[in-house]
Amino acid sequence: MMRGHYCWNNRPPANAQPEEPMSQAETSPAGGAAPASPYGHEMGNVVRLTVAQALAGANAVVVYATGAIVGNTLAPSPALATLPISIFVVGMAVCTLPAGAIARHHGRRAAFLAGTGCGVLVGLLSALAVVLGSFALFCAAMVFGGAYAAVVLSFRFAAADCAPPERRPRAMSAVMAGGVFAGVIGPQLVTHTMDLWAPYLFAATYLAQAGVALLSALVLVGVRLPMPTAQEIAGDRPLGVIARQPRFVTAVVCGVVSYLLMNFIMTAAPLAMRLCGLSQESSNLGLQWHVIAMYAPSFFTGGLIARFGAPRMVAAGLALIAAASAAGLAGVDVAHFWVSLILLGLGWNFGFLGASAMVLECHRPEERTRVQSLNDFIVFGTMALGSFASGGLLTAYGWDRVLWVSFAPLALAVAALVLSAAGRGEAAAKGA
Repeated sequence: MMRGHYCWNNRPPANAQPEEPMSQAETSPAGGAAPASPYGHEMGNVVRLTVAQALAGANAVVVYATGAIVGNTLAPSPALATLPISIFVVGMAVCTLPAGAIARHHGRRAAFLAGTGCGVLVGLLSALAVVLGSFALFCAAMVFGGAYAAVVLSFRFAAADCAPPERRPRAMSAVMAGGVFAGVIGPQLVTHTMDLWAPYLFAATYLAQAGVALLSALVLVGVRLPMPTAQEIAGDRPLGVIARQPRFVTAVVCGVVSYLLMNFIMTAAPLAMRLCGLSQESSNLGLQWHVIAMYAPSFFTGGLIARFGAPRMVAAGLALIAAASAAGLAGVDVAHFWVSLILLGLGWNFGFLGASAMVLECHRPEERTRVQSLNDFIVFGTMALGSFASGGLLTAYGWDRVLWVSFAPLALAVAALVLSAAGRGEAAAKGA
């Protein structure tokens, strides 16, 4: 197997340990026979999830590109212009647990289709809100947009379910790489449809968004994943016991810090560039390269995790985020902002994917949906708080203060990694 590339060979290595048996697949092959291998649909599943990530990931891009503009047009006060985006972020955090519950009781594919149904609704309701001029309806639509985004976030864990342990980081990375294409599809969707239904700006965009969500649902229908077993539905160990594991605490802290700081700094950067007298074009290009830096490394991050281990990749990601803050503190020219945003994207990729890989080590197979949804709830709930704080901190104290504040969470995450490594070393010494 070549390092840095996802391996499509579904046969485990000759020296691999026997895998734990998986439950019955959601969709059986023709004739009702079980696949020859519990991971027999690995390649098809990962390809479908990657395509769905590209299509469904465009949902968030459309919301961020249009939400504040539509909000400013429909809101009774300009101060409420960004409320729809805030509702979208909160909806994403709140809906992670219900999405996990659907997956636990009815299978991941059922959760995927429920999510894409919400994706169709957000497009239709948003278009209707624009036509009717209803700010309340537009805000309600954003709740469904957040629910859709919450389900999309679980694609990376679903990819891990498709693969044996030694290939799970690569499977997660392959799916996350679909975000590169989402970063292209979303802006192009807005650019080519925004004025099609004059005078209702973005109404056609939202209808197209609903169509893309429907297309994503058609792709996900073919995903074949294990149905939940009776033991998984019952829940096995109490969630509090699992959540108190030092490894899980470390994974959550690192995931929270990686995502929180990425969103915290990225949200403030465009306004900071404007306040520093830089052009909107410079800001747009900086964000474009930031998004590319977030997802492009996914083509090889899985291989790096498999080679060096998740904790080391998390440490590298935290170091890159620290370097991003340092680059921003070095000056306020276009180059400083761009370098900061690119390093921030790279750091998020290594930190978030590494932390996600660590979560996979913290639960038994029957506990996966509960533990993974709890992790996402904590990570994205904290991210929502960070998005609210970023703008206020910037306008009250300036860009430098935003960057200096970022070092405190980074220190917390590094301390968690060090303590976790020390604990594992002691446990290994006792077991020797």
